[in-house]
This record gives sequence, structure tokens and C-alpha cells, in this order.
Amino acid sequence: MIDFSIDELISVCIARQVEDGELLAQGINTPLVMAGFILAKRTHAPRVKFSSAIGQSLVEDWAPLSVGRAEDMWLEKSQMHFGFVAGSADLLPAYGLKEFFRPAQVDPVGNFNNIAFGKDYFHPRLRLPGSGGIPDVTTFSEKIYLYVPRHSKVTFVPQVDFVSGLGHVPHRKRGAGVKYLITDLGQFDWANGRMRLTTYHPGVTVEQIQKKTGFELEIAPDVAETPPPTVEDVRLLREEIDPLGVRTLEMLGGSARKERLTEILKAENAW
Repeated sequence: MIDFSIDELISVCIARQVEDGELLAQGINTPLVMAGFILAKRTHAPRVKFSSAIGQSLVEDWAPLSVGRAEDMWLEKSQMHFGFVAGSADLLPAYGLKEFFRPAQVDPVGNFNNIAFGKDYFHPRLRLPGSGGIPDVTTFSEKIYLYVPRHSKVTFVPQVDFVSGLGHVPHRKRGAGVKYLITDLGQFDWANGRMRLTTYHPGVTVEQIQKKTGFELEIAPDVAETPPPTVEDVRLLREEIDPLGVRTLEMLGGSARKERLTEILKAENAW
């Protein structure tokens, strides 16, 4: 029996979505995704490149995950630098980057929200990080992927408060809508235009996933347990790609996250 954690399973599932030769969009604070991208490069997709938000650069090599030294470690590997506008307006449309977004809300058809909680934009219950280039990208991209580290009814809602990412809506002219979602409970797609469970993680049932989702899920006819990581997957993540465990920060909240962040910063002498 392979010993693995849920954060490792999420990163492995993300790696499995990567095809060799792709250009991958690296976010500023998405360690679960970056661990998965690097794992893909170290295993089945050695020719991938990264369009990195860290320093706004194109990178073919890779560096271990970091918090305090991330810019230093990635910038020194850059092949070229470009501004945010050039990256969003030129690279994304021309090269069809694959990108994973972490939404605050998702509805049944895959619309997602990173703007605010609450119906009043000027007086929200909670202001979220913002949409960045998401509204532009999701109108035309064929490679929109999502991840949610903590699956709950707070995130999966019948109707999002604001739409920052476009889902499977009628009359859209371009793009494919969201293709794939990974959470700490299972994997999902939108094969029929509505969120559908395709695999459930070890120790989780279909019924538990439905209870933590705020709308009725479609269930794939061949739904099955998520295949576990390999021994080599786990070794690479723990020993080479993310020895500091930066990816675990996305699984934590409150004081637990603060304590883990402090430990990581001290370990890399960035405190």
C-alpha cells in the first residue's frame, strides 16, 4: 500500500492532465498546481514549458517550490521576460496555454467567481482576490481547468454571486468552458455541460461528495476510485519537487496555515 497524502494525490492528478510539449501557465500562489506541473515534466512530459507569473517570464527549466526564494529561483532560469499584458493578450491566445484556476465559487455549468461574496459589488460580504485576466481567457480558451483544495457547499453553489470565469453557457461563440476539476474529494468534468463526478478519492463515497455540493451532481456511469500515485510520484514530490511541503499550505486555513508558513520560511532561511 502506497503512503500518500491528499495534497500529493491532487498534484498527481493535475500532472496527469498535462500533455508533453504544452505551454503551462504558472500562477503566483498555486503550489499544488506547480508541483503537479513539475511532476509531469519530470515524468511523462519533459518538453513542457512554463509561462511564469513569477517575474512574467518564459521558463523551460524548473526549480523546487519555495515561498521566500521563489522569484530568485525562477527568474534565474528565465529564457525571456514579458509584461502581464503581453502575456495575457499575446501568449495566451496564440499558444493556447493550459491553466488551472482556484475558484471561490463554482456553479453547475462551470461559471466561477473570484470577485466577491455577496450580491452588492460595492458592499460585499467578502472581497476576493479578483479576476485578473480570467474573464478574457475563459471566453476563448480550450484549456480551462479548476482545482479546489477544500470541497464544500461554500464553493459549489447553485448560482455564483459574480461571474469572473465563463462556463458552459448558451450561445457562447468560442472556447470550450471548464474541462476538468480536481478537489480533495474527487475528479469532475463537464462532458454534458454540467458538473459530473468521474472519480472519488480513496476513503470517500459518492454520497459524501454530493452532501458537500450545493447542487445535484451528474455521476459518470463508469465512476470509480481515483488511481493512487505511484511510489516514484511520491518520492519526486517529497524529495525533489517540494521538499519543504509548500503545497500543503493550500490545504490549511487560519492558525494552522500560519504555523506551517512560519516553518517553511525558517527552513529556507527567509524568516
